[in-house]
Amino acid sequence: MCGIAGIIVTDRSSAEEQWVRRMTNRIAHRGPDADGFYVSGEAALGHRRLSIIDLATGGQPMTNEDGTLWITYNGEVFNHADLRLQLERAGHRYKSRSDTETVLHAYEQYGDQCVCRFRGMFAFAIWDQSGKRLFCARDRLGIKPFYYFWNGRLFAFASEIKALLEHPDISAQANEKLLPEYLAFGYNSGEETLFAGVRKLMPGHTLTLDCGSKPSLEIRPYWDSPCPTQFESRTDKEWIAECRERLEDAVRTRLMSDVPLGMFLSGGVDSSAIAALMKRLTTGRVKTFAVGYSEADFSELSYARAVAERIGTEHHEVLVTMDDFFNALPKLVWHEDEPISWPSSVSLFFVARLAAEQVKVVLTGEGSDELFGGYARYRFYQLNQQWMNAYRGVPKGIRTGIRNILSTQPGLSASLRRKLGHTVLGRAANIESLYLDNFYCAFGADEQKQLLTVHFDNDPYAFFLKYWELVKRSPTLSRLLYADQKTYLVELLMKQDQMSMACSIESRVPFLDHHFVEFAASVPPHMKLRGGVGKYILKKAVEDLLPESIVYRKKVGFPTPIGTWLLQDRARVLVDYLRDPDGILAAYVNPDYLDDLLGKHYRGVHDATDRIWRLLNLQVWGDMYLTGRREQFWDGLMPVSASAAQTA
Repeated sequence: MCGIAGIIVTDRSSAEEQWVRRMTNRIAHRGPDADGFYVSGEAALGHRRLSIIDLATGGQPMTNEDGTLWITYNGEVFNHADLRLQLERAGHRYKSRSDTETVLHAYEQYGDQCVCRFRGMFAFAIWDQSGKRLFCARDRLGIKPFYYFWNGRLFAFASEIKALLEHPDISAQANEKLLPEYLAFGYNSGEETLFAGVRKLMPGHTLTLDCGSKPSLEIRPYWDSPCPTQFESRTDKEWIAECRERLEDAVRTRLMSDVPLGMFLSGGVDSSAIAALMKRLTTGRVKTFAVGYSEADFSELSYARAVAERIGTEHHEVLVTMDDFFNALPKLVWHEDEPISWPSSVSLFFVARLAAEQVKVVLTGEGSDELFGGYARYRFYQLNQQWMNAYRGVPKGIRTGIRNILSTQPGLSASLRRKLGHTVLGRAANIESLYLDNFYCAFGADEQKQLLTVHFDNDPYAFFLKYWELVKRSPTLSRLLYADQKTYLVELLMKQDQMSMACSIESRVPFLDHHFVEFAASVPPHMKLRGGVGKYILKKAVEDLLPESIVYRKKVGFPTPIGTWLLQDRARVLVDYLRDPDGILAAYVNPDYLDDLLGKHYRGVHDATDRIWRLLNLQVWGDMYLTGRREQFWDGLMPVSASAAQTA
């Protein structure tokens, strides 16, 4: 697991080594073990190495036998040993044991289609010196990041946006037209980022830059998650057995390492099942790591501890305080490059830092919910759909009146208002209201008209709806999962990557082995969501590994006490920060609406935790990258405390 960067110039000038060195130095946390460079003519490639496989001879950038191809690569190809045998039979000669060299030789042998043979997580760039061609690729699900800048003369790429900003031709400017989608979801689902001119290569895509007389850039998809309209007729037992077999295979392949491995353990069924399989499939000690809070209602430490004792792992824990959390936030937004979508990202950083004291690689339980329908929103949306069919019989005027009462009636508590608002009583009949505004959006499209002082024509729901409509012939649950995999899951994976790499630790995601993903897509909806139980097939597949109380306990989703913290008097400093006239919010947010929102939250009229979090992160992001106030807030948002000095 590493950090990559590179520059290609197409105007017959030479790439300057100083800039690629600065770019790689900026992401040294991704690879503290070594660095390497290749500079020749119009191309400059850089690499930061976190040594996982072939510690002695796996340095990069790496070249082929005759020195015509050069690669800088981030990730792991777990089937590289099998591919190596095929490539050696075809005449390729190896100088190392690394998967990097297999990727390079596979490109020599199979060309652009080499990516279809890789099983793993990766982002890489291969420079063909003789053909003046750059070939780049990102893994199927988007586990590894790849950002780039292209203005027709300069092409620059890197694992993190901050590295691109080290080049003098690339400046940090807000891509403000993406604000509606950010305010709604907390992330942006398309190629563009919140930095103007900086894009991301989408999961399952390749990029080719030909540097001929007329330089051209071409992006192509090479894989997509299936979303079938029909499903095989098989017994429950057959589906469950295959699920278990495939999951074991996915975990087994991700145990490949020349350094110690561990496991992030939340105490939920996903991470617990993988930890239990790790224990069965390895001979050495398995180390598990968990994060929690002193606020018991928001801490899963007791569950994680119970699982660790049951399966026999060496278990480690860390507690995060309010000061720890908010004083780490600026640094973590800087690591993330964009505003942090979910408070759990901060928790993830602290458990990654704990794990980094003992291991270099961890496995995680990310991705299962988006494969098998683990979130309650999938069930509630389908129930709401059914209820809405009957509720439509109520005259529209009455329905509108009920919605208005729910949003304005002072006699209702914030908790009751929120619960009723999730039902058809507080919703319109379309998917934007019934699903997206209901379960995703902090600021829906209507509320943004009151919040923002600048008008944007962008539809914040556009990307989700694009994927939703793309598979409209499939069952409802399959469509929801497909759209989430293309949007929500990609952002989850960026959280996983950036927070773990901030601590120089590699995270692997067995559930997102593409063979397992393709299998999950083939599983019929009734095996995923049954009798109100999400992930039905997975839970049945791992029943023998874990206590029933773990397999079937209510999902809580890596909770954080941020809502409780924000109501404390000590959090008023955060309210003042949101109102800071020198912050980025002042340029876009209606101050009267902000004051009204905050007032209703602290009076208990509305629970605005998600909206405050969204605005807080946007303000921090602006200060980390745009306003020049990074140093002022670098050490945290809370008054200086002992814990602040200990954060990364």
